[in-house]
Amino acid sequence: MFGPDDAFLTLILKLVRRLPFYPMFGRGLTRLQPAFVEDVAEAIARALQGREKQAMTYECGGPRVYSYEEFLRAVAHEAAVKPILIPVPFFAWHLLAWASEMLPSPPITLNQVELMQVDTVSSPEAPGFAELGIAPHSIEETLRHLLGSH
Repeated sequence: MFGPDDAFLTLILKLVRRLPFYPMFGRGLTRLQPAFVEDVAEAIARALQGREKQAMTYECGGPRVYSYEEFLRAVAHEAAVKPILIPVPFFAWHLLAWASEMLPSPPITLNQVELMQVDTVSSPEAPGFAELGIAPHSIEETLRHLLGSH
């Protein structure tokens, strides 16, 4: 999930704007389908208003599936920067996370590294935003709004 002042998109945007290079998780192949927080909130509200007689599980993914590298490039493009993306093996991220978890406020955790090793995309067979009548916002659209370049 992403949105204004979040700990995901906002941090990545800040780092790609400041760093000439950006360390990627692995080779950047993990697949993501980020959803806008307000779209998810609307989906929850609509699902709760539903008249379903049985329990229903919705998988609400954003309008596009990205590889992690494609996602970083999309963020960088909207920010008008071209960082050099450096693949960093997951074992190195595990070591870094293990060491950083000893700090009071770790910049990265083992749980975050483990999550970046698993694809997080919605199942095409599962009901989602479309069944709830929601057209999800894209990362690019949201970034243009956040960066003030409508």
